[in-house]
Amino acid sequence: MDLATRRRRTALFLFFLLPGLSISSWVTRTPDIRDQLGASTAQMGLVLFGLSVGSMLGILSSGALVARFGTRPVMGVGTVLVIISMVVIGCGALLSSAPTVTAGLFLFGAGMGGSEVAVNIDGAEVEQILGRTVLPTLHGFFSLGTVVGAAVGILFTAIEFPVQWHLGAIAVIAAGMFLHAFRAIPASVGRTKGLSPADGGSAAPRAAVWKDGRLLLIGGIILAMALAEGAANDWLPLLMVDGHGVDPALGSAVYAGFAAAMTIGRFGGGFFIDRFGRAPVVRASALSAALGLTLVIFADSPVLAGAAVLFWGLGASLGFPVALSAAGDSGPDPAARVSLVAMIGYIAFLVGPPGLGFLGDHYGLRSAMIVVLAFVAAAVFLAPAIGTRRGASPEVHTARAPAPDVAPDAPRVTRGE
Repeated sequence: MDLATRRRRTALFLFFLLPGLSISSWVTRTPDIRDQLGASTAQMGLVLFGLSVGSMLGILSSGALVARFGTRPVMGVGTVLVIISMVVIGCGALLSSAPTVTAGLFLFGAGMGGSEVAVNIDGAEVEQILGRTVLPTLHGFFSLGTVVGAAVGILFTAIEFPVQWHLGAIAVIAAGMFLHAFRAIPASVGRTKGLSPADGGSAAPRAAVWKDGRLLLIGGIILAMALAEGAANDWLPLLMVDGHGVDPALGSAVYAGFAAAMTIGRFGGGFFIDRFGRAPVVRASALSAALGLTLVIFADSPVLAGAAVLFWGLGASLGFPVALSAAGDSGPDPAARVSLVAMIGYIAFLVGPPGLGFLGDHYGLRSAMIVVLAFVAAAVFLAPAIGTRRGASPEVHTARAPAPDVAPDAPRVTRGE
């Protein structure tokens, strides 16, 4: 691996770590923020609506923005919005201003939604350059960020450290990560609009990717596995408390086990993908998640259900990043393909869990999770669409202009240096 590619990969690690650290930091302080706002549960729902609106706008606009400007500026602007949002949320808590906290969550959602699609497109290209699996490890850094952020947040909550100083410190750390990483991201990756086919543009309309049957099947896999991850992130502690009668502290510990299993699965998954290929690994992952969900839903033993969550976490860990890898080399215009399936995944991640809450209100959370189980079971049969290629292919090239491979302020290096 040449030095420029190594720096680029390291920068992407930070771009994945940063939002994970940020999101878990404010999530762990949500009870304190609610108390400082003096908000009811219904009022907090309205505050959190800002996050949903911002996320949807960011996700739905990200593909077009990457096509117009490339991944680098979209990642940069999105990450800056995430950093600013930490400060705005902290100020809202300090001022006891619900509109200010709502605005901060809107900025966070817009920044994360837009930058996450762009960073996945960039990560898919790094895979193709290196010829081996990278995206699961990148997503592992997001999971690692959530674990670290949650641990720090729990500590600061226990010692009653002020929310505004906590989130302000996270903003400063995130800004340092961003300034270090941004220089290593090359320009023009993913850009297709305004370029001729000879310069890396696309002669075919971007909407043509919707007509690719295999890509839509890959989108089905990512929908199912993103729903499995999102359902656990939003409902697992309550599922264990209300559905299995454990105390809240143990319910939180079970969720921590899920997050740890996700992190382990993503960091270790690359080895198995490169050794056995994508389709067998995705099929095994879906089976693992289905087994975990089945036991959590139908087993009456809290101990067995808590242990089964580890299978759920390991199974859900690889579906999203592996499907993105497969989408990137499934045909021409890989940026548009990655953007499409990433949007499907993030929409499922954000929209699916509220729907499960509606079902849980009527039938109980354990019964509501049967919907997730059905989607994950379908992913077992859709797994062949991922393909059997081991790792990524170095022979597939993404659409890009002949502009310099690295940002103007990054050093140029040739292979072998």
